Amino acid sequence: MKTVFISAIIAIIFSVILLKPSSKKPVVAELLVTNAFIYTSDPSLPFADSMAIKDGHILSIGNFSSLQAFEGPTTERLNLKGKVVVPGFVDAHLHLLSGGLQMARVKLYGVSTREEFIKKIEVEAKSKKEGAWVLGGGWSNNRWGGELPMTTWIDDITPHNPVWLSRMDGHMGFANSLALKLAGISRDTKDPAGGTIMRTADGEPTGLLIDAAMQLIHQFVPQPSIDERREALLTASSYALTKGVTTVVDLGRYFPGSSTELSWQDFTDIYSWAAKSGNMMIRVCVFFPIQTWSRLAELKKRTGDVVNQWLYLGGVKAYIDGSLGSNSALFYEPYVNDPETSGLQVMDLDSLTNMTIASDNSGLQVAIHAIGDRANDLILDMYESVAHTNGIKDRRFRIEHAQHLAPDSSVRFGKQGVVASVQPQHLLDDANYAATKLGKERAEKGSYLFHTLKKSHSLLAFGSDWPVADLDPMNTLRAAVKRIPPTWEAPWIPSERVTFNDALDAHTISAAFACHLDKNIGSLSPGKLADFVVLSTNSWESLEQEAFASIEATYVGGIKAYSGKDVM
Repeated sequence: MKTVFISAIIAIIFSVILLKPSSKKPVVAELLVTNAFIYTSDPSLPFADSMAIKDGHILSIGNFSSLQAFEGPTTERLNLKGKVVVPGFVDAHLHLLSGGLQMARVKLYGVSTREEFIKKIEVEAKSKKEGAWVLGGGWSNNRWGGELPMTTWIDDITPHNPVWLSRMDGHMGFANSLALKLAGISRDTKDPAGGTIMRTADGEPTGLLIDAAMQLIHQFVPQPSIDERREALLTASSYALTKGVTTVVDLGRYFPGSSTELSWQDFTDIYSWAAKSGNMMIRVCVFFPIQTWSRLAELKKRTGDVVNQWLYLGGVKAYIDGSLGSNSALFYEPYVNDPETSGLQVMDLDSLTNMTIASDNSGLQVAIHAIGDRANDLILDMYESVAHTNGIKDRRFRIEHAQHLAPDSSVRFGKQGVVASVQPQHLLDDANYAATKLGKERAEKGSYLFHTLKKSHSLLAFGSDWPVADLDPMNTLRAAVKRIPPTWEAPWIPSERVTFNDALDAHTISAAFACHLDKNIGSLSPGKLADFVVLSTNSWESLEQEAFASIEATYVGGIKAYSGKDVM
């Protein structure tokens, strides 16, 4: 009886508390997005029509009637008239400052003839003072039939200017004879470990350097000033916003074999400056060379992973092979068009394993570039060994690119929980020459296995690899969904297409998960940062089918950062 009495008293107290009017003021949203078709990338509520935002974060999302309580006299209402809204795109793999710098140099993307290639270099050289370097990149010999450039192509038009032009994949570069001379590269220069100096039949350098051999030139190329690099950040960030990209994972300078100090200089001189001075426009997660793992571990002890809401400390990155276009991706079998090689292993595996163990023990995420089937298996084997040595934890090992896989390797990604950080736009180029390099059957069995990876419960994270490919999420989504290269009428390996929803998730919530930022960004969920994109279409069905729309507006933290045209 006493227990019943006490329970009754407690019930009365709670009823009084619940019935008593709250003295707390209702939360008022700063921005109320209404009349939209919102895809959230959050499986608990995939679609909504309204969203309330305050202090840069999402207060609530759902239907308009459930959000009206957040509207007050100071609330701005954004009526999108049925337009599709998606989370801000997260680019899981690019080279932001390199892309910004490249925008101010000679651009060779899309050049489709030898003559146009030479002409662009000539025009750039004429604009330079004597002795100034002609820098740029983006060329692909596959676009003009496969013939590789040689010093004889451009020596007569660049007699007083050293030239260095990166191939589109960043794993091969082209120099003129003056640049080779300044770098001391001659017929007597030996190939460095993990690199190749391409030569004529009589042993003379052709001007082409592959992977680690590029460092022979890099050390002589003048580094851009701090002001130039800061301007590159602003230029690149502005460009990203036009494409709906609100967060990027910057893997550092985009050529292997570059100085490990470059990423740290960029972090201290550029990113830290921008974060402290209010010059950040997009959110950036920075990865550093694995050789500097102890330095990053010490920095994370002092600052944590989050510098501020704009800048995040990611993990460490390494390379194990090169690229398909440069015949330096590491395969089990030789290249069909070059039977003397199966590619390059650009780093000692024992050394890489030891650094991965140490990095993982220090709580650092590890991302390793692997393109060929053998390269991917080497890294999967190593990751499995490291996980066994260090024990179970939420590590989110990454393989960058994962372009060509051996049978059953896709299953291992899922089983081991390894992130497949892939760049679908690359297939648009590779489709044109993969069969030439690998043979048709081999290429079609193992190239860009997005559907197979997804079916194997692997986590796909989409990126662009900019400036290797364009920073354009909509083109990335279309490449993954359609797999139709330019000039092609049918898809390349159609069985490996993914749905639009899966592709969109790979460029939002999964890309955020792949860099441990899924609690902050990646989906339009209450409590997360209010980064979102307004698309030009009001038809979700059409978007799913065509994977095409333009960017009408990009919002970062609930504030409009880009507008392609007036959005009411």
